[in-house]
Amino acid sequence: MNRTLVVVPTYNERETIGGLTLRLLELAPAVDVLIVDDNSPDGTGRLADELAARHPAVQVLHRPGKAGLGRAYLAGFHWALERGYEFVFEMDGDCSHDPADIPVMLRAAEQADVVLGSRYSDHGVRVVNWPLRRLLLSRGAGVYVRWITGMPFSDPTGGYRCFRRRALETIGLGEIQSDGYAFQIETLHRAWRRGLAVTEVPIVFTERVRGQSKMSQAIVREALWIVWRLWCQNGMRRRPRTAG
Repeated sequence: MNRTLVVVPTYNERETIGGLTLRLLELAPAVDVLIVDDNSPDGTGRLADELAARHPAVQVLHRPGKAGLGRAYLAGFHWALERGYEFVFEMDGDCSHDPADIPVMLRAAEQADVVLGSRYSDHGVRVVNWPLRRLLLSRGAGVYVRWITGMPFSDPTGGYRCFRRRALETIGLGEIQSDGYAFQIETLHRAWRRGLAVTEVPIVFTERVRGQSKMSQAIVREALWIVWRLWCQNGMRRRPRTAG
């Protein structure tokens, strides 16, 4: 039977990680959960250990310090590959992503290598409790990424995704350089350029009600320049070498 792992990176998410984990454990088909904690000073890692002690489907990967979202996901992806998982999810630890979307994304993954949980597919906007400035920034970032890279996806910066094992083995995890949210752009671009099948599934994104956002100016700057590096690395061509 194909096994599914949900990778949840955390840094100061003590207020949300317990409830999120329990909701994930209620899903059918069943999933395993890997919490990747960057030595959170608020005790998130200790709470994750308590959850793992009570629930065999929960594992915790402790890292020595905060090194960025991308590094946390890469650690989780390598962990998943070493243990034979077929489907590997990215998911925020702040409850902005609804676990109820996982079965839908898994069904889509039966016909695709990468499934994007899209906030903007089908010409709609599915975001709750965002101020207009944040929404415009997100939408503008998507337009910016699509214009420079040529990727046809409505939500290339979203962080709710499902990768099949072969996708993670194909995109070259050891070559990825992004640390922050630009990681989402770089991994998607690598999948698209390699001709993997990518599809989008509509989701509803709900802004966190507890804790603090990890967005910073440094993260935004990294995302702004990463698309130009990707463009240059691929011979300044905006179409993939092979069709997905």
